[in-house]
Amino acid sequence: MENDRDSKRRAWWNRQKNPPPFNPSGHRRMAGHDYRGCYIYMITLEVKDRKPLLGTLRNSDNSHPNPWIDFSPAGHEVFKLWHKIPDYHPEIKMLRVCIMPDHLHGILQVTKPLSCHLGNVINGFKKGCNDVTRNTLGDVLWDTGYHDRILSSKGQLDAMFKYVDDNPRRLWIKRNHPEYFTVHQDINIGNRQVSIAGNYFLLKYPLKTAVICSRSMSSDDIEKSIFKHLVLAQRGHVLVSPCISPGEKRIMRAAFDAGFPQIVLLENGFSKVWKPSGAQFDACARGQVLFVAPWEHHSQRTTITREQCLELNEMAREITTMITID
Repeated sequence: MENDRDSKRRAWWNRQKNPPPFNPSGHRRMAGHDYRGCYIYMITLEVKDRKPLLGTLRNSDNSHPNPWIDFSPAGHEVFKLWHKIPDYHPEIKMLRVCIMPDHLHGILQVTKPLSCHLGNVINGFKKGCNDVTRNTLGDVLWDTGYHDRILSSKGQLDAMFKYVDDNPRRLWIKRNHPEYFTVHQDINIGNRQVSIAGNYFLLKYPLKTAVICSRSMSSDDIEKSIFKHLVLAQRGHVLVSPCISPGEKRIMRAAFDAGFPQIVLLENGFSKVWKPSGAQFDACARGQVLFVAPWEHHSQRTTITREQCLELNEMAREITTMITID
């Protein structure tokens, strides 16, 4: 029969094999994921209170063909310390880093199993930064916690390389077109109050058409609908859709690729640091798109409900009748 000492020893051993999630600040981690294993991660760290302590955004010049970040002394130290992580953890390979004035994006690869949780590695880096910058910036440089994204799907790594490299250019565009990247709250659409971002004035267009398709539409029917809606867009209609069903997604994508303006309804709301990604970012800067969110932002991955689909479809129809903004 197991005595008390053996019981405690077994409990201790089980904790070592199954450590609790490393989550000191409440940031979400993937449930059940092995944060000691061999994976590629996109890591994001934010400066405390989002203060622009790491550098200054500069426009392109003879030596920099694109907008770039001119590092502050603290930014230089952060850059050096980030690349020293493999000195302490040789299992880690640094693939990319972009230091922005108020945050850092880094892509790293764990090539061999770590002896500790990845969170301990990131915390060690943050502590090193705090030690170096304490005399000039105070006790704490970074906000609590960190964000991670596991890059496991085909094409994700190349997409994230482009995203990281393009950060200064997107910030330059955002600062020079604030009207298209500002979230406006408490906008009235029918009897609802929503948040919007993008080309605010698309709501005033006199010609708007809702794109609402059944999930049961055949490929042939979708192709016919794409042609029909592209003709409407050529005639000056702004297409409005929640982009839920395959047909809706294909129609809106075809119109987007052709450069036609559109209003996209979102199930998830805008976070405090929201900005569109990929091609939608540049489209937003051109005034091609408006995003409408009737609900608040959430960080959980959820499946849209039938009731939400119906409400978004009804909202799309209501938007087509709007000619003024309350």
